[in-house]
Amino acid sequence: MIRPDAQLRAGHVPSDLIPPGTDPRSVVIVHTAPRSWVGPVVLILVAAVGVCGLVYITTVAVLSLVQVAATTAAAIKTAVPALIGGGGLITLAVKVPKKPSK
Repeated sequence: MIRPDAQLRAGHVPSDLIPPGTDPRSVVIVHTAPRSWVGPVVLILVAAVGVCGLVYITTVAVLSLVQVAATTAAAIKTAVPALIGGGGLITLAVKVPKKPSK
């Protein structure tokens, strides 16, 4: 037992720690418990799982919206010619004014 804390852990009380006039048999040494890392590690794991879950849910929601938009666009693409006149092709005509003749 080279180190003083090893002596204290083994229950040996150095005489310089005991106040004068105190019975050494009545001295009680209280040790602090070693720090537990279970709480912080579990907190970090729960936070990581929560962030991954949020990213997953957001990705699923965005992909669902894209799928709905694609389905809507396909439905509009097929419905517009029937609504306009059934010709299949939509043409635009631009009128150009005639030049005055001399």
